[in-house]
Amino acid sequence: MIKIGTERAVLGKRIGGGGEGEVYIIEGRPDQAVKLYKPELKGKREDKVKAMVMSGLARTTDLVAFPADIVTDPSGQFAGFIMRLVSSYRPIHELYSPKSRKQHFPNMDYRFLVRAALNVARAVGKVHQSHCVIGDLNHSGLLVSRDATIALIDADSFQFSLNDRVYHCEVGVPEFTPPELHGKSFANAKRTPVHDHFGLAVAIFHLLVMGRHPYAGRSPDGDLSLGEAIFQNRFAFSQIRKAATRMSPPPGSITLADFPEPIARAFEAAFGLNPVGRPDASTWVALLKEMGGGLRRCSTVRSHYYPPVASKCPWCRLALQSGVDMFPEPIVEGAPPPAGPPFDLDKIWAAIAAINLPSPEAILPKWTGNISTPGTAVAVAKKAQLRRKVVGILALAGAGYGLLNAPAAAIIWIGLGILGLGRFLGSSLDGEPFQSAYLSADQHVTQVAQAFLQRIGATELYALQNALYDQVAEYREFDENIDRELSTLKSTREICQKNAFLDRFTIRQAQIPGIGPAKTAMLASFGIETAADVTQQAVLAVPGFGEVMTTKMLAWRGGHENKFRYNATRSASDVQAENALKSRYAAKKRELQLKIRSGLAGLKVESSRLSARAAVADQTLMHALQAKAQAAHNLTSLGLTLPPTTSTFSTNLTQPQSKSQQLGASRNPGSGSRSASLPSCPQCGSPMQRRTARRGFRTGTQFWGCSRYPTCRGTRN
Repeated sequence: MIKIGTERAVLGKRIGGGGEGEVYIIEGRPDQAVKLYKPELKGKREDKVKAMVMSGLARTTDLVAFPADIVTDPSGQFAGFIMRLVSSYRPIHELYSPKSRKQHFPNMDYRFLVRAALNVARAVGKVHQSHCVIGDLNHSGLLVSRDATIALIDADSFQFSLNDRVYHCEVGVPEFTPPELHGKSFANAKRTPVHDHFGLAVAIFHLLVMGRHPYAGRSPDGDLSLGEAIFQNRFAFSQIRKAATRMSPPPGSITLADFPEPIARAFEAAFGLNPVGRPDASTWVALLKEMGGGLRRCSTVRSHYYPPVASKCPWCRLALQSGVDMFPEPIVEGAPPPAGPPFDLDKIWAAIAAINLPSPEAILPKWTGNISTPGTAVAVAKKAQLRRKVVGILALAGAGYGLLNAPAAAIIWIGLGILGLGRFLGSSLDGEPFQSAYLSADQHVTQVAQAFLQRIGATELYALQNALYDQVAEYREFDENIDRELSTLKSTREICQKNAFLDRFTIRQAQIPGIGPAKTAMLASFGIETAADVTQQAVLAVPGFGEVMTTKMLAWRGGHENKFRYNATRSASDVQAENALKSRYAAKKRELQLKIRSGLAGLKVESSRLSARAAVADQTLMHALQAKAQAAHNLTSLGLTLPPTTSTFSTNLTQPQSKSQQLGASRNPGSGSRSASLPSCPQCGSPMQRRTARRGFRTGTQFWGCSRYPTCRGTRN
């Protein structure tokens, strides 16, 4: 029994507790809860709580659980306070920690996390507007709901002032404490909003960077604890101060380069050297609102959203690096959705194969003119050659005459004769300028021809046709691929069961000797959240974890692992996983059908227009061809051979081969079998296909690629 003012109330269910006291619901008051202090703390908290209630802070915002009224025991002694009941909320670390998010916030994508970060900034802004300072801003005091609404609890610890008296915040969490307060006592430290701006930035960073701590990273100077890294201003993700911090982010992290420039600059300022330069709550609200409104949807995984400043989807990149999808596509329970309209692969392939696009050589105009006159440079070269011969002959003649008539000066005449002979023998034409001119003209023709093919749509048509070849080949392999993955699911059922079991045990909720909040945050920053993540190699790679700590972690995992019992019976979760796989393939199959149908329609329409577009004279290309013909005529008129060219239509301006052509398969990718001589994939053992690189420094070269691409990306040279 408690008293709220003069009214008696009955305590209901206990819903929380900690070092200061217990929290209960109140019977008959569904929207309120009560916090009752431990006996030894009542006297220390009474004045502050009464001042907060007197100031009416609870009426200023619904985002903060401020004390709303005083609670006394039956004898009238101060016992605690009532506050807004925050129900259906979860601690914010269950949202930004990838594994906890899959359990407590399934199917929430990155847009949700950005919205939650925005609401964290709004909530902190509301506290500052009420002239309070949070002080101990940390993950346990921030709660988030299923609609990304944020609530702040433990408001009785906030720093608060009334009648010139400051009620200090006497606690703090090292990983959220700014550098200037590390190593200082909180008992009489006067906090400011600038200190909260640091903790706010840490919370936002956690949400946007998948639970990574901004100061958790690797250093060549030896392992640093989070507290040491913060105190030394070693922001691990900094790009501006990278040389000074000498830190690098944990592997498998997104970087500041993946964010819009304003967001990256804000993080640099928040974790920089000038505390006053930290962005305040209103600045973060504006930045996150802009970022959230501009997120791009990934073309490969529909549940991936990311800032468009990133050249490629960072979540796909991290999935390839770590094998963990931060935002997997939602599992669709039940039977696969119904198929779309009938799809006759043989008929569609016949229609694709019937469209014979002309080759680039057939499209490009030919030079049919007649070059009968060498260029002026040829005449100049021939005159220079003749002049050198005449000079050489005259010198030789003069030398002979001098030797006959003035032998005493023989040495002079011999020198003159050598000079004349050199001139005569060196009078051959220098063909290098003409050969260079021809090669330059040839290269210019290639460039102009490529631009011509691009302009009339031929290049796009070749790409569309080859995309269709690839899509048909991929479609042919769907049934084989899903059968293989279903077999993999069955063969790895015990491993999946064990990992799912171990994932139930989080490090944050465990009592492991020597593993406190800071080390837990460091482990999470390196992707170790549950017992399933704990391996010797993974733990040893975390700064600050040597053999002793690693042994403790492995013992903790082993204790849970010993309790695991494999159930060979096909369970509901197994059925769900199989149905999810079938649904995913069905969705991809329908999407591919749509691409093939629309691609075929586009190919039919545009191919019929290609000849008409190509028939329009292109003066730039004709001038380039004429210049090349002139350069060739100049060489032949001088008796010189044409140099070999490295850029010719036959190698640079041809249609790329399709998968079917590369495999030597039949013209019907809907039928036919693989050759037994094809190599196997080094990653999954599936047969491989010969492909042609379309991008990068190996463009145009062939390699072996896994037939399960893009599910598997194994390659061989």
